[in-house]
Amino acid sequence: MDERGTTERVLTLLGLLQRRQVWTGPELAERLGVTARTVRRDVERLRALGYPVHAGMGVGGGYRLGRGQELPPLLLDDEEAIATAVALLAGAASGTGDAALRALTKLDQVLPSRLRHEVRALSDTVEFFGSGRTPVDPDVLMTLARACRDEVETGFDYPSGDTTSRRRVEPHRLVASDRRWYLLAYDLDRDDWRTFRVDRMTEVAPRTWRFRPRPAPDAAQYVQEGVASRVYARQARFLVHAPASVVRGQVPPSAALVRPLGDDRCELVTGAADLDFLIMRVLLLGHPFEALDPPDLASHCHALAQRLLSVTVTTPPSGAAAQGPTAVRPDPEG
Repeated sequence: MDERGTTERVLTLLGLLQRRQVWTGPELAERLGVTARTVRRDVERLRALGYPVHAGMGVGGGYRLGRGQELPPLLLDDEEAIATAVALLAGAASGTGDAALRALTKLDQVLPSRLRHEVRALSDTVEFFGSGRTPVDPDVLMTLARACRDEVETGFDYPSGDTTSRRRVEPHRLVASDRRWYLLAYDLDRDDWRTFRVDRMTEVAPRTWRFRPRPAPDAAQYVQEGVASRVYARQARFLVHAPASVVRGQVPPSAALVRPLGDDRCELVTGAADLDFLIMRVLLLGHPFEALDPPDLASHCHALAQRLLSVTVTTPPSGAAAQGPTAVRPDPEG
């Protein structure tokens, strides 16, 4: 048999070993249409490629694919490939993490075109509940993932205020937050890096122009800073006297960026429509904090503290609830 035939047979053998836990030598020989001696040679070929194929003797013995130190390539038949792609596609679109999208991008590279329409049809039948992430079109995710991978310019319509314009970008990375999917891309018409919400994109289409990747910011950090602060009218920085791991557990990633500053301090960067809201956000964390920036942040903290101190406490008089509450002010001498 020629080299191509041997390669195909060895791949078929690998697929059989991945399908079932144990095969006897005669079973494999019958499936492959070869002798038991040829099966032993093919097993040695797999071992030379790094697949840990174990052979057991006696009753219940046979060939078994063991667990290796490295993840070897998997062989999937059509049904298995479709099931894997559907699970990854649904997971990426519903919010289980960008790892699903990375895996799907790799699978898409080798998925035969004849299977893609079946994957799309099956993925449309899967729905989710309980996910906090805004749903997006899986086809759009895949189109953008391919464009990032293949380094091709991409165009799409994107709303800004009351108008929608066509954007031309060099896509860099897809970033998933706790709420949405974002694309970090270099906007060719604005000559700067921009963050785009994937759920707002329409008419997404890759262009034929390839580009040479330019130096890019850290995608996750850039998107998080934009989502948590840059898009708002007011931004603020606080020094929080608590470990970053603790503060991160209290604040959603889409609401603030937390940078560690040693074991028991961290910097919190956040944004909102007004500073009072940001101060209350940090105050409710329950940790001591300092106002760093902007310059008027400290004065806003003091003004808010005075307003809180001037709040009246009302309690109904004993036995006279129907007469209405009586205002009680703090005793300045107490």
